[in-house]
Amino acid sequence: MGVGGWGWGVLICLGRGLCSPSKEVSGSATVNLGQVQEAWRPLMQTMVNLTQISSIKSTFQFRTFDPEGVIFYGDTKNGLDWFILGLKGGFPLMQISKVDMLVSVAGGPRLNDGKWHTLEVSNHGQFVILDVDGSQGLVVGLRSKQTDEDLMGELRLALGGILINTDKMIVQFRPQMDGCVREGSWLNLTIPWETEADQIWPCYENIKPGSFFPGTGFAIFNASVFPTDTDQGIQIEFWGDFSQMDGTICSIKPDGQDVMFALVANNNTKEVTLTFGPDKLIMTESFSRLMVTFQTDALTVLHDGSEAARIAISPMSSPGYWSMWREGTLAIGGLLGEDDVGSQFLSGCLEKIQIQGKDLDLDLSTKHMLMSSHSCPV
Repeated sequence: MGVGGWGWGVLICLGRGLCSPSKEVSGSATVNLGQVQEAWRPLMQTMVNLTQISSIKSTFQFRTFDPEGVIFYGDTKNGLDWFILGLKGGFPLMQISKVDMLVSVAGGPRLNDGKWHTLEVSNHGQFVILDVDGSQGLVVGLRSKQTDEDLMGELRLALGGILINTDKMIVQFRPQMDGCVREGSWLNLTIPWETEADQIWPCYENIKPGSFFPGTGFAIFNASVFPTDTDQGIQIEFWGDFSQMDGTICSIKPDGQDVMFALVANNNTKEVTLTFGPDKLIMTESFSRLMVTFQTDALTVLHDGSEAARIAISPMSSPGYWSMWREGTLAIGGLLGEDDVGSQFLSGCLEKIQIQGKDLDLDLSTKHMLMSSHSCPV
């Protein structure tokens, strides 16, 4: 099989032996890749006989602020030969498997700038070429000792996921992609995509960096993964227009106990309420930056650089205080309940979240659902 044997098509059953009801979506439709909830599982897929393909070229427009994730995947021979296009560090990453070769190449222009870019992936003899906005971005040369075969059998294509085991890749990366594709021409075919999604998330006309919560989901982290410093304290900082938020911004729950910390916005009253154990702080001022510092003897709250409150902490009144950081759970965008079931989900945009001075990537959460991790509508 030549390089052009990679297709861009897929089975709806995903090799699991069970098929779910699916619906068709035009190949040229605008598709939000960020709604896939199960890691690596494609959002959309299709399959075609290789004899129907006349042009080994796929063109589409792509937009994202996300630095890492899967854009699309294609294979033949039921996954023996495959192709993956994704981003890592904001730059295009192509990984290819063909007979006795496994190749990975990264580079070209940075694509996670929030602008629409036209991408074209094509095969020219022994080369796979990625063009970006009409200019050559990446070129991969492949030469095999095995004889090329005629293009036969079926070709599978997937958007937002892959159909092989991740251990087959040379470069490992996170699959979630908060991005959109539109105006796709996939190998010049007119066959539609198939998807199990009940509805396709919208791709907003204008976006800005941030994490958008539509009021239906949140992100969960094991609090133990964050560095702790009992001398300097643990610092969480949020940026955004708090007057436009509604619901739980953040909650922290020690293992086996009730929620100890919660930060909740009320869009009707324009208040932000911080609850820590028995203590409650209601903030009515308008602000765009909020920092909470957990120290051994106090919890300090600052907004827009000015101190809002200082809550004294004693081991007697807060027995699970430090254990919540060693073995507890932290949620962004929802109120934790039993078995980490969420409620009071956040509606609004958090422009940035930092813990201990480092940006928090919601794609690193142990579970996240129904939210955009890297973009907000304007």
